[in-house]
Amino acid sequence: MTITAVPVIKNGCLMVRGKVILTGVPDNVVVSPASAGSAFIGANSTTLSSRHVFNLGVLEDYKFMCLFIAKIWWMIPRVGKSASEIPMETQMLLLEAGEESVVGIVDDESPTEPPNDNKFYVLVLPVLDGAFRTTLQGTPSNELQFCYESGDPEVQTSQALEGVFVNSGDNPFELIKDSIKILAKHKGTFSHLETKKAPAHLDWFGWCTWDAFYTEVSPKGIKEGLQSFKEGGISPKFLIIDDGWQETTNEYLKEGEQLVEGTQFATRLTDIKENSKFKGSESDGSTTNLKELIHYIKENYGLKYVYMWHALTGYWGGLLASSEALKKYNPKLEYPVQSPGNIGNIRDVVFDSLEKYGVGVIDPQKVFDFYNDMHSYLSSSGVDGVKVDVQNLLEILGSGYGGRVSITKKYHEALDESIEKNFRDNNLICCMCHNSDSIFSSKKSATARASEDFMPNEPTFQTLHIASVSFNSLLLGEIVVPDWDMFHSNHNTAEFHAAARAIGGCPVYVSDKPGKHDFKILKKLVLQDGSVLRARYAGRPTRDCLFIDPVMDGKSLLKIWNLNKLTGVVGVFNCQGAGSWPMKQAAESTENSSAAATSCSGHVTPVDVEFLDEIAGEKWTGDCAVYAFNSGSVSIVPKSKSVEVSLGVLQCEIFTVSPVKVLNENIWFAPIGLIHMYNSGGAVEECSFKDSVVRIKARGWGVFGAYSSVKPSSCKVDSKDEDFSYRSEDGLVTVNLQSESSFKEIEIAF
Repeated sequence: MTITAVPVIKNGCLMVRGKVILTGVPDNVVVSPASAGSAFIGANSTTLSSRHVFNLGVLEDYKFMCLFIAKIWWMIPRVGKSASEIPMETQMLLLEAGEESVVGIVDDESPTEPPNDNKFYVLVLPVLDGAFRTTLQGTPSNELQFCYESGDPEVQTSQALEGVFVNSGDNPFELIKDSIKILAKHKGTFSHLETKKAPAHLDWFGWCTWDAFYTEVSPKGIKEGLQSFKEGGISPKFLIIDDGWQETTNEYLKEGEQLVEGTQFATRLTDIKENSKFKGSESDGSTTNLKELIHYIKENYGLKYVYMWHALTGYWGGLLASSEALKKYNPKLEYPVQSPGNIGNIRDVVFDSLEKYGVGVIDPQKVFDFYNDMHSYLSSSGVDGVKVDVQNLLEILGSGYGGRVSITKKYHEALDESIEKNFRDNNLICCMCHNSDSIFSSKKSATARASEDFMPNEPTFQTLHIASVSFNSLLLGEIVVPDWDMFHSNHNTAEFHAAARAIGGCPVYVSDKPGKHDFKILKKLVLQDGSVLRARYAGRPTRDCLFIDPVMDGKSLLKIWNLNKLTGVVGVFNCQGAGSWPMKQAAESTENSSAAATSCSGHVTPVDVEFLDEIAGEKWTGDCAVYAFNSGSVSIVPKSKSVEVSLGVLQCEIFTVSPVKVLNENIWFAPIGLIHMYNSGGAVEECSFKDSVVRIKARGWGVFGAYSSVKPSSCKVDSKDEDFSYRSEDGLVTVNLQSESSFKEIEIAF
């Protein structure tokens, strides 16, 4: 019989590529073919409702990885083997399948095909369908369900025909990418990252004021922080002035009385302009209004971009309905309604408070005017972009506005239009926006925070942060550039976080307090001109890490891969033994070992880097020079072989993987890059070979390394003879790039 990739229901089973994925599929479940072997799965009901929960069938004995909303703002990953382990609010489900099981078990008339041990992957993606949003969840009896809800009691349906998208492929990363492209074209509500304009700040080192000052940020503090960076020799090129600059009020805080717990989240915006801290005078008489502050810090500290923070609804509690300055936007006090999904995993104190105190909601018909007025004012003050936070708040405000999807779409369209009008380079960072309402309404926004905040005072959160950002980037990285958040350079986990940011393909920025910096770490991340060696894609777990738990299984290392222009990179992190996933308890057998884990071992191979052959060239033999950052060693590793690595808790290693080229049939050569930078290979821009000469275009200053099987005869940098060293034991060639130009031409002759 012919086996097709298109999902079908046969004899009560959902089948993909002839493999039974779900059994006991109910009669009301329907499959509608989409394109390129994909399909939508839906269901019919006999009743109208604004919220349906449909059974899809039984899922058992499949390795899976899912991404779910643990707390209303943020996704985290989970791995397992049956539907009972799939939490509520799951927004992506990836299954590992083998082609050895065929349809003979459900179709007695068809001959059983020979076993095939090739793995393939099935993506089950709940999506938006008109005014409805879909999520997945499991039951104790291993039934896979999908929840289909509008968020508005008046928006009802009895049909959910395109709520769940199913596709399959041999490469999990290509599968997710292709699926997002298919969906973007079919749905038309969002765009794939490749079609979006990248924000200007991504390739520059930055500083965010949040942890440094929290809401007490002031012009004086900002200047002190920038000065302390300057004195250390590394100056940020982009700055985020976070929460604390706006004019707000708390109606529930009476003078002379203590703050009532919970009312702080109902603080509301009273004006689009800056508060008194940013328009007063300092004791020395110098003016500190926002426009003059931004002009001053750009002139004196070399800043290229200044972004300002605001919430999607203006502020946490929205707009003050009685504000004269804001009444033109028709703000209305609304009381949020949480769905079962919002409270089914981890309740959030913010939403519990806002249910009681309300949100001043901007009229969706006036929300563009609000953004445009604020952004045009900020732009006229020298501001280059905005970080727009608290986005998932809209999902509980859909009642009376056509539902959660409808109100989110209107706000996002207005935001995109205002950004395009007021800021030149799509300078927008989205945050707290992990619900699919936001993800699949993202037409132009091109970067978004990938996980919960970096929390410097929470020792058990550090490993979870790195695991979360890498797994979440599987989905987010096809729609936006994932932002892995700030960290502190002067922190006991600074090296761990810095290494992850270096290979994450994400912006690199810190939130150090003034004078609290570790410039040794920063100099491994930031070049002298303030730029960073950012990898090309979102950093994601290697294929052999997709279905393991790198935080709680007590034995597995997390490997994250990425590509530069001419090299690959694999970061290896020991995330075990330092923290536990929310809503998950360690198995008894691993409790002791996880808690006491001091070291984990694993291996790194060139095939960990997906698509390496695309940058290696046609004549690549499969051999790679692998440079270990911390040990400084070089190994020649065939494509099918590996190098071993052992790491203690919160330790990491970065391997630059450079395909070997053969010159004149007897010289093996591979550029490595700036060997004292975490992402060494990010410094290699071009590399060409002619006769017995290698020409390399390199970026940055410092020690440049390459592998060579024989000692070169000479080395030139920018056409001038330059001393070099050669380490015969492992073939490492090094030359010091000292000129101040951003790019260097290196010529190595044999």
